[in-house]
Amino acid sequence: MSAAPVQRARLVAALFCVWVLWGSTYYAIRVAVEVLPPFLMAGTRFLVAGLLLMSFALFRGEARPRREHLVPALISGALLILFSNGLVCWAETRVASSIAALVVSCVPLWMLLFDWWRPGGRRPPAFGFAGVAVGMSGVALLAAPDPDHPLDVLGIVALLGATISWSVGSLYSRQAGLPESQMVSTAAQMLCGGALQVAGGLAFGEGARLEISAVELRHVMAWFWLVGAGSLLGFSAYLWLLKNTTPAVATSYAFVNPLVALTLGAWLGAEILQPRVWIAAALIVGAVALVVARKREPPRAPPLPGRAA
Repeated sequence: MSAAPVQRARLVAALFCVWVLWGSTYYAIRVAVEVLPPFLMAGTRFLVAGLLLMSFALFRGEARPRREHLVPALISGALLILFSNGLVCWAETRVASSIAALVVSCVPLWMLLFDWWRPGGRRPPAFGFAGVAVGMSGVALLAAPDPDHPLDVLGIVALLGATISWSVGSLYSRQAGLPESQMVSTAAQMLCGGALQVAGGLAFGEGARLEISAVELRHVMAWFWLVGAGSLLGFSAYLWLLKNTTPAVATSYAFVNPLVALTLGAWLGAEILQPRVWIAAALIVGAVALVVARKREPPRAPPLPGRAA
């Protein structure tokens, strides 16, 4: 098979992982954090996934990470996993999984602004600013006081912090001095981020709040789903997309994730969404569509073999 069809097949597989599998992780997180402390749950998930991926990469003969890769992996792991994923997991102890997916879908809006603010960045056109304004109005609608159907404002703020950290980490990881091997690089970021999450969870006393006797089969299944579908497949696919496609394609998951999360939340979690949530969803997804669709660029040529996130 020639290189072009192989690359297209990889692109389709990666998009399926970030569109569908990632969308399912919001409900899985919601189930897991019912009894598992959020940072310890997430940290052990990424540590296990990172160990499995690193072991497989080294078994295949990939080069081991070098000392100079440690700091970039720590920075990327802190931004993408410790802060971003950790805040999402913590927020889902306070808000519904569908709400979390809606707020997190604002990532392309932040990336538009941060890509402009970086050295040498280009100023977004008017429609870009319009998209950001519309998207943020949707988030404001979610967080607005409603005595009849209140939402946890602190949870919304945590989710916004998660989107900012994810956006900065995504832009940083595209140029960071990480290992050349795709798998080794991804595993290194998982291991660093997971270790930081576990350390943070222990520092906040989550170890004392862990009640093994309360853990049921569905919580264990949700954790395993997060390891496999969320970390090994979803996170790996996202980092591959960041290096092999445009930011618009890499962040296109923001269109689909809320729909998957809304469906699973209503079907499996019996989450009832008020009319203002649907209005906010239309504003946020519409804003993301406006920004991402107008930013499409011709796909870049695949990088030289071995250069990946």
